[in-house]
Amino acid sequence: MIKEVIEESAIVLGFVTVLLSSVFFCFQNVVVRVLFSSHLLFGITEIGGFVTPTLQHSFLLLFMRMLVVVPAMALLAPWLYAGTWKEVHQLHLPEQRSLLWQCLGSGVLMFLYLALLYISIGLIPTGIALTLFFSYPMFTALLSWRFFGNRPTLLRWGVMVAILLGSALTMPIAHTSVSQNTWIGILLGLASGFTYAFYTILAQKSFETMHPVPFTWLSFTIALLLSGISLILGNLQDVQLPWLALWIGSLLSAIFTFGGHLLNNFGIRLIGATSASMVAATNPALTVVLAWFTIQETLTNVQLLGVLIVTLSVALLSQERHSLR
Repeated sequence: MIKEVIEESAIVLGFVTVLLSSVFFCFQNVVVRVLFSSHLLFGITEIGGFVTPTLQHSFLLLFMRMLVVVPAMALLAPWLYAGTWKEVHQLHLPEQRSLLWQCLGSGVLMFLYLALLYISIGLIPTGIALTLFFSYPMFTALLSWRFFGNRPTLLRWGVMVAILLGSALTMPIAHTSVSQNTWIGILLGLASGFTYAFYTILAQKSFETMHPVPFTWLSFTIALLLSGISLILGNLQDVQLPWLALWIGSLLSAIFTFGGHLLNNFGIRLIGATSASMVAATNPALTVVLAWFTIQETLTNVQLLGVLIVTLSVALLSQERHSLR
């Protein structure tokens, strides 16, 4: 009886943790949106539009964000988990070789999914790219079934379909000519979701022997190195940029990125990658609501319907354990 109560509490904590991580990611999405285009903040003052949404500027913002996150998390890591540096140091041991490769792979996957998503956003409207990216719960469920034997229940499949439908309804779909670049953008948006699904599966596997704090820090560090290399290869020429505004935006984005990924990884450890990904798929709907509140982006009736569908779908997840008994 006590064991069941503890397990139930851990599951509830896992769902709350992932939902909180989604809120952090929503703030991150709004900050990035403001950096790329001007908006009326709380209906008081207009702010934003500091850089154009090009691939080079996206890599620049990613690099600046990670440049803040990596050292900040290095300072906070011992307070978040006392054994952080011990686990990182032990990765050089021969018996930890497979775990080392998992950590390196996670960093590459983190950078790759962000790079693919940025390129997709550069080719097709942002709303469509994000909708395609948040197809990743489907991929996570299939990969989890393949690698961990966690076959999705009918309830999970139904919830995933409902969440994707609701998220799609919240996105402001624009009329876009079906050009070659459009198809490439669509494929890259799906590829970014598939890559992120692999990241969550690799994270779940790593958490069997490693704490989420050192794992997350290593992922950020590798993403920082790769984004720096991409920025150098991209040969950014524009030096007449509003650096103060970009650094302030990067600092805010870094805080939300740090909190979002760390909480999401804690959630994966508690409830698994599949359940965590389904809860995290509420991000587009939550972003729409947050954008309406902070930067006065209006909500249509269709978007409100999408938010309602997503909310009810996530609520159904809490009934899964009872349906399996």
